[in-house]
Amino acid sequence: MSAARTEGGRWLGVYVIAYLVFLYLPVLLIPLFSFNNSIQAAFPLQGFTLEWYATLYGNPALSGALLNSLVIGVVAAAGATLCGITVSYMDLYGRSPLAATISAVARLPILIPGVIVGISLLILVNLIGLGPSRIAIVLSHILVALPTTVVIMRSRFAAIPKTIREAALDLGASDWTTFRRVMLPELLPAVSTGFVLAFARALGEYGSVIFIAGNMPLRSEITPLLIMIKLEQFDYAGATAIALVFLAVSFALLFVINLLSWRRNRKLSASGGGD
Repeated sequence: MSAARTEGGRWLGVYVIAYLVFLYLPVLLIPLFSFNNSIQAAFPLQGFTLEWYATLYGNPALSGALLNSLVIGVVAAAGATLCGITVSYMDLYGRSPLAATISAVARLPILIPGVIVGISLLILVNLIGLGPSRIAIVLSHILVALPTTVVIMRSRFAAIPKTIREAALDLGASDWTTFRRVMLPELLPAVSTGFVLAFARALGEYGSVIFIAGNMPLRSEITPLLIMIKLEQFDYAGATAIALVFLAVSFALLFVINLLSWRRNRKLSASGGGD
């Protein structure tokens, strides 16, 4: 039994290592090829160069695409997080069949292929008169990120003892005061996690955005679509350089968000410990 368990653990370790290599090796190759003195992302390497970054430096198309992606990502993440809090709260505490139905529908897009979501959003934004626009892209990001935020918020709400809310209401607090003073502080770690995941999802979303942007100039104003344009032009080195800059900016912002969240949680924990 012990030998079989050891053998199983060994094969599990091999599987985990193979999985990590398969998952992260392509990401590690991005910076390697972005410094390669060739427009082709292939071995053998032709030498070291900063030409692709020099081309990107001061490029208004790149800076504009990065800024647009960051603004859209923050707005969409905030919207998805707010909707996730509202839907989850009403689902668990509203005790209404309508609230439960809305919660189930909000989690449904995670099961729908991105192509179907993109086509559906394209039809919708054309019907309501938005057409290809940044507002339409924000709405698509919110729709795609909403299932993640709803699952996270719902799990966190379910972990909070219902007696806490009931005690606050019995003491005379209104629903809004109970939510703001009692529930929200308990929810902050989930809020920060949901926001970060929604932000990361919005930054890299491509499947639905490609339909909404269409063939309009908007395609070159969103970073994932700009990378695809470079690939369509067989500019693989330029695409990897843009991808590396995009990754660096994304990781930097996510690090700052996590750092602020960690400092806030630490401050709240210290305050609670002091009481």
